[in-house]
Amino acid sequence: ITLLTLKPLVSNIDSATNGKEALDLFGSNNYDLILMDIQMPVMNGLTAIEKIRELESTTNTHVPIIAITANAMIGDKEKCLSAGADDYISKPFQPVQLVEKIKQVI
Repeated sequence: ITLLTLKPLVSNIDSATNGKEALDLFGSNNYDLILMDIQMPVMNGLTAIEKIRELESTTNTHVPIIAITANAMIGDKEKCLSAGADDYISKPFQPVQLVEKIKQVI
């Protein structure tokens, strides 16, 4: 659903199947925005966000990250933000909600 929502609006989209792959892609590409699923195998999204922020601290850069998660429990948003995410959206979400959050962080 996320890819279908964004394809008409975005020229290039990369997709990772796990947090380690997301971190590797970040290390070899320049991105305007990262949508990070929190529940991924190999390395979860929170750890990937923390590692991305560590890498950024050495380069003086900042790529906005929106955490996407099925967790909508009290405290989940705070966990995402404290890991370094700029914003958070919980599934299921309406495509218009995601587009609005993207506009806010870019």
